Amino acid sequence: MTCNPEWEEIKQELKPNQTSKARADLIARVFRAKLQDLKDLLYKKEIFGRIAAHVHIIEFQKRGLPHAHILIILHPHHKSSSPDEFDKYISAEIPDKEKHPDLYEMVSKHMMHGPCGKKNPTCPCMIEGKCRFHYPRQYSQQTTLGKDGYPIYKRLNNGRQVKTRKCGLDNRWVVPYSPYLLTRYSCHVNVEVCSGYKAVKYLYKYIYKGHDRVAVNIAHDEDANRIDEIKQFQDARWVSAQEAMWRIYEFELNQMHPAVINLQLHLSNKQSVAFWKG
Repeated sequence: MTCNPEWEEIKQELKPNQTSKARADLIARVFRAKLQDLKDLLYKKEIFGRIAAHVHIIEFQKRGLPHAHILIILHPHHKSSSPDEFDKYISAEIPDKEKHPDLYEMVSKHMMHGPCGKKNPTCPCMIEGKCRFHYPRQYSQQTTLGKDGYPIYKRLNNGRQVKTRKCGLDNRWVVPYSPYLLTRYSCHVNVEVCSGYKAVKYLYKYIYKGHDRVAVNIAHDEDANRIDEIKQFQDARWVSAQEAMWRIYEFELNQMHPAVINLQLHLSNKQSVAFWKG
C-alpha cells in the first residue's frame, strides 16, 4: 500500500497554493491513519479470513512517499486454495467503465504498470531489455496456479484499454488488486495470493532487507589524489522529510504477530537453559 498525496484528507488541510510536498507531517499522519484502518480490516474484521500470523514494515520511496509491505498468513481452514476463490478477492483486469466508473478511474490512475518494454525502453523496471516484473503479462481465460508460487490471474482479451502516460494499456498491464480495498483507499494497493515456500521466503527476505544504502567517496582532484577506498568511504542512506516526521512522531516502522523469541542451541551438558514459567 502506497501513500496517495492527492487524498482529500491531505488536500483540505493545505494552505492556498501549497502542495503536499511541503507538508511531510500531513503525509505521515494521514498515511498512518489509513494504514491503521487497513490493519483493522485485515486483523480484526478479517475480510480475507482468520489470520494466524502477520508481519508488516514501513518503507519510504526516494521521493519520500511512505508505503507498507504486509504479509498475512491465514489459518488452514481459511486459506484460499482454488483459483476460483482467488477471483473472489483479487482482479487483474480493467473494470467496465459503464458499470463501475469510480473503480475504472482508480485502476487507470493507480494500478497500471509502466508502460515499459517497447513502449518505454528507459523505464526504471527495465533490466537488460526486459521488465523485471514481467510486464506485459499474457492474456489468460481463467485464473490458474503458477509454478513460482504466484497465481496466473485471469486477464481476458476483451478490448478494454485505458490511456496512461500517453499510452493505451490493456489488461496485460494491470497490477493485481482488491476492488474493495482500492475503492476504499484510492491509492496503489497491490494484493496477491502467494503459496509455496519459495514465494514466502522471498517475501520475508523482501520485508527485512533494510534500507537502500550507498558507499560514497569525495575527492577534490581525483587524478592527483590516490583514493584509499577503505579509509575515505562514507556509508550513507537517504532520509526523506516524510521519514523524518514518521520517526519524530514515533510511529512504528514494523510489527510482527505472534512475537518470535530467538532461542540459542546448546550442546548437551554444555550450557544451562532457562524457560519461561509455565
